[in-house]
Amino acid sequence: MSTTEPATAGGAAPTDGGPNYLSHKQILVVLGGLMAGMFLAALDQSIVGTALPQIVSEFNSLDKLSWVVTAYLLTSTASTPLWGKISDLYGRRPLFIAAIVTFLAGSVLAALSQNIEMLIGFRAVQGLGAGGLMSLAFATIGDVIPPRERGKYMGYFGAVFGLSSVAGPLLGGLLTDGPGWRWIFWINLPIGIVALGIVGAVLKLPHVRRSHKIDYLGAATVSAAVTALLLAVSWSGPTNGWGTGTTLALLIGAVVLAVAFVVIELRVAEPIIPMDLFKGRIFSGYAGFAFLLGFAMFGALIFLPLYLQAVKDLSPTRSGLALLPMIVGIFSASIPSGQLMSRTGRYKIYPIISAVMVGGAMVLLSTLALSTPYWQLAIYMFVMGAGLGLSMQITVTAAQNSVPRVHMGSATSTMTFFRSMGGAIGTAVYGAVLTSRLKVHLTDLVPQAAQSMVDRLAEAANSVQALHLLQEPMKGWALHGLVDAMDDVFLVSLPFLAIALVLAIITPEQKLAGREDGQQNASDDSLESSAAAAMH
Repeated sequence: MSTTEPATAGGAAPTDGGPNYLSHKQILVVLGGLMAGMFLAALDQSIVGTALPQIVSEFNSLDKLSWVVTAYLLTSTASTPLWGKISDLYGRRPLFIAAIVTFLAGSVLAALSQNIEMLIGFRAVQGLGAGGLMSLAFATIGDVIPPRERGKYMGYFGAVFGLSSVAGPLLGGLLTDGPGWRWIFWINLPIGIVALGIVGAVLKLPHVRRSHKIDYLGAATVSAAVTALLLAVSWSGPTNGWGTGTTLALLIGAVVLAVAFVVIELRVAEPIIPMDLFKGRIFSGYAGFAFLLGFAMFGALIFLPLYLQAVKDLSPTRSGLALLPMIVGIFSASIPSGQLMSRTGRYKIYPIISAVMVGGAMVLLSTLALSTPYWQLAIYMFVMGAGLGLSMQITVTAAQNSVPRVHMGSATSTMTFFRSMGGAIGTAVYGAVLTSRLKVHLTDLVPQAAQSMVDRLAEAANSVQALHLLQEPMKGWALHGLVDAMDDVFLVSLPFLAIALVLAIITPEQKLAGREDGQQNASDDSLESSAAAAMH
């Protein structure tokens, strides 16, 4: 992005032939296809968890269990900036279709896997497609809906993301208990075919081809940096230890590659992630906010099902149903806040309230005990969901609104990339905190005469089935230690949410452009000055 380009509202600048905004009726049709595609990607982040015990039993590969999750996470995160950039060059429609086809191909192959190595490889193919589905859905919304109207539609995307987070464990449990774990992949086919049909038929956006040069070196470097980081935090750290040579080498390698990537992006003509985007205080502020909220959010999404299954002794299917208050919270906040944002053109207050509510929910969740009644937990989950719903998609709209239209895809995919990275790192950090604090609490709980059992109890806590097979008083000690360790995990998120709150407060606001705005409204002088300062 040249610094001489005007910082026009996302989707409103006539950079590539002017905005091509659709009517409300057209938007609703397109929205169906985009939401189906996004639902596919978001669902597969959570649906596999409940099937893992059965997969391990069939393939007898407990030592490779984490790779089934890590492979998907790795390729979906690393590929996100690539999909956005390439779609800026070639257009959204062909890339979104390619992402759906890639995801469905990975799903079919995963369902047909004959061993754990095949499943890991095909999960990586799925992740590659998922990286495109997530980022391109938001970028396409930026193309066809003006920023001022985007809020009332983006709220539905927040609801879809929340629905997938709850439906994943529920659907995974039902399919695993019923026809078998392979159906968690077959179920993607009808949803994907519907999305493919809608997008192929109605998403026909004009795209002006321009001279381009793909930044292959930057693509390889960012992929390698993300791979090294996720391998360190998701595999080597938890498995080998955080001070071992392998973990340290991966972390140092990730830092070196990240620095190299920034240097490369500053020098190439067509960067994967234009570094000038981060000169804007609006974009950089909300990118940091997305990272921190992703960090906090995934902790709750991962450990609440564990609490319900281990402590409350619910089946995977029932634990999925028990998470419904969170999805109700997301719906009840994301849709009205989006409508209000479209009505007023303002959005700054929502991320601020979001950070406060999510922080409050984490404080409440840190009080969970063995005897906490479900109605109380349901209130905590509702508060968490409402907090997430207030900002999940609003920050994307604000970031899109602050960059030139030519960088819509790159800006959107970069926001998705930061949230995914926050979630990946947060998951690893929370896992490490849980493991270390569990032993501390068990040492305090177990009588001196039985201290030799601490390691055995800590190991049993890694499996819900193993926990429930323990005899009293060992089962009581293990569950008590697990809940105390989970309370510590929720508290760990608070400093990060405090930083997110500060970012939300200090990030300037740029009033959202309407359908009639080719440039910023001349009457919004103070906001325009703020936006200009933010971009330069």
